[in-house]
Amino acid sequence: MRISIDAMGGDYAPAEIVAGTLQAAEELDGIEKLFLVGDETAIRTELAKHPRSIPGCIEIVHASEVIAMDETPALALRRKKDSSIMRSVELVKDGRADAIYSAGSTGAAVAASLLRLRTLEQVDRPAIATVMPSIKGPFVLLDAGATPDCTPHMLAEFGVMGSIYAEHILGIDHPRVGLMSIGEEDSKGSKSTKEAFQILEQARLNFIGNVESHDMFEGSVDVVVCDGFVGNVVLKTSEGAAHAMVQWIKEVFVSTPVRKIGAGILKASGAIADLKQKIDPEVYGGAPLLGVNGVVIIGHGSSSSVAVYNGIRVASEAINHGVNRLIEAELKAITPAS
Repeated sequence: MRISIDAMGGDYAPAEIVAGTLQAAEELDGIEKLFLVGDETAIRTELAKHPRSIPGCIEIVHASEVIAMDETPALALRRKKDSSIMRSVELVKDGRADAIYSAGSTGAAVAASLLRLRTLEQVDRPAIATVMPSIKGPFVLLDAGATPDCTPHMLAEFGVMGSIYAEHILGIDHPRVGLMSIGEEDSKGSKSTKEAFQILEQARLNFIGNVESHDMFEGSVDVVVCDGFVGNVVLKTSEGAAHAMVQWIKEVFVSTPVRKIGAGILKASGAIADLKQKIDPEVYGGAPLLGVNGVVIIGHGSSSSVAVYNGIRVASEAINHGVNRLIEAELKAITPAS
C-alpha cells in the first residue's frame, strides 16, 4: 500500500501530520510507501524532532504552496498548482500512490479529486461518508458535504456506496439503509427524496425506508442517506451538541465536593475514558470521499496525530477491501432503475 499524505493540511500541520505518519509507518502492516507532501524544509524540521530514525517507507515530495481553509477551492486550485493537496492527488493519478489523506480544506480536497481522478464508472457525484456513533454502534452518514444539490439517482448511489462501506469497512452484516426525511411515512419528504425512495426500494439493499434524525443515534439504522447540504448541517449540529454536552458534564461533575469525589472515582475506574472512546471522532480518523477513482480520506481540520494515524489506517483498509471495485459492480445493478 502506497499512501500520499497532505503534510500541510489542517490546523496543526505539519507537526501532527508528521507525528501521525511516523506512527502509521511503525504500526500498520502492509505499508510500502508513505509520501509526505508539502514544504520539504518544514517536514524535515518536524521529522528531526522525533528521536527515532525515519522509517524507510517515508518519502518527502516537495510542494511549495498551501491552500488555506478560507480560500475558495476552485480559485485556489487554479492559482496554486503546486499546492500540497494537488500534488498528493496527482501521486494517485500518476499511479505512484493508491490513496490520499488530507486534513486540509475539504472543498479543495473534493475539487482536486474530481479534477484529477474523476468519478468511478456509474457514479454521478461523490459523497463524503462520515462515521458517527450511536447507542448501538457506529453508522455512516452520507453525503456530509461534497454534493449539496442532488438528484434522486445520486441519493440512490449514496445508499449503495454507504452500504458497501458499512459492510466491508465497519463490518456490519447486511447494513440497514435509511433515507433522511421529515417523517417515516413513504409520502413524506421532498420531490427528490420521494423519487430516491422508489429507486432505493428496487436496489439490492437492505432499505428500511425513511428515517428521521433522531433514528441515527438510537441505533436503528446503519447508513443514513441525504444530500450534502442536509448532511453537513446534521454533522456540524451533532458536533456542536456533543461539545456542549461535554462542557455541561464537566461543570456538573465539579460543582460540589461530593461530585468531585464521584468524578474522581469514575475517572479512576476508566468509565470516562470509555465514554470518550465512544464519542471521540479521532477514533474514526477521517471520512472517505466515496465515488472518485481512487481512495481519498478527508480528516477533520483539527486532527491530532491520533486522528492522522487512524485516517491512514482507514485508507489502508479501503485499499485492502477494494471498496471502489465493489461500488462499481453494485451500481451497475441499479442503473436500469434510474
